Amino acid sequence: METSQLHALDEAAAMVGSLRASIHKAMVGQSAVIEQVLIALVASGHVLIEGVPGLGKTLLVRALAKALALAHGRIQFTPDMLPSDITGHAVLDPATRQLRVVRGPVFTQLLLADEINRAPAKTQSALLEVMQEYQVTLEGHALPVPKPFMVLATQNPVETEGTYPLPEAQLDRFLFKIEIGYPSSAEEVDVVVRATDAQAGNELPLSQVTPCLDAAAVMKLQQVAAQQRVDAQVVEYAVRMTRATRDYPGLAFGASSRGALALVRGGRAAALLDGRDYVTPDDIKRIALPALRHRVALAPDALLEGRRTNDLLAGVIETVAAPRV
Repeated sequence: METSQLHALDEAAAMVGSLRASIHKAMVGQSAVIEQVLIALVASGHVLIEGVPGLGKTLLVRALAKALALAHGRIQFTPDMLPSDITGHAVLDPATRQLRVVRGPVFTQLLLADEINRAPAKTQSALLEVMQEYQVTLEGHALPVPKPFMVLATQNPVETEGTYPLPEAQLDRFLFKIEIGYPSSAEEVDVVVRATDAQAGNELPLSQVTPCLDAAAVMKLQQVAAQQRVDAQVVEYAVRMTRATRDYPGLAFGASSRGALALVRGGRAAALLDGRDYVTPDDIKRIALPALRHRVALAPDALLEGRRTNDLLAGVIETVAAPRV
């Protein structure tokens, strides 16, 4: 490795380390979840975070927003929300008699789409263009959003009343679907202490989080990750794993080519977080579940048997032989 590349890699690893430490000042435990969010950020991808209420989904996103000196916004999705409430709309200016574009909350850099499954598919799809093309078309004009741009959406997996399943096309735009679970007993004690110590209300404990990266630094991280070396055998491994989901027993349908793209992009970012300039098969395995779990669906018989997507994907990962590189 050249000296300049080594320096860039070390600098990138140090930036990620400071960002991780800053987030942990607000977030107790959930190290794997935080790591996956950071991988998605470095890979310039969007994430869908799923978990029951009260596990810190919003806290994690708010802590990330505060640790990054980026413009950020929040959309609370509701059943009566319209697409124009997200993207913006045109109004007639009485002074000039011209249409004036009013930009919606999507024109930011870090967007929290809270409880995204509470809005109908028509409203959810308002995010499709911006998540894929980093632009919004209003009145026939393509308006770019500022970069870096990242959508962090949350949803509740257990409550079904008043919710709408995300369309497959929408799910496919997310690089990762991250599942956040219950903390350990010791972590839960720490959570309660932090959230109640000298606090009278339910305000999120974000006072210790300090901004440590700006837009230029995030863009630099993403550029370094994009230059990570990926051996042809590792790329083939990612493709074989993706293809294996398409005819695996218990899965109604498998991942599209976006699954393989997510594995390679996520693998590059995972290698960067480990301070390496090359991707290994273990990097692909490490991010396989969050990269693929939302791109497959259980077959009816598997649903009746109570089987879980994660368990079937674990079988896929074990079935596909990793290359020796």
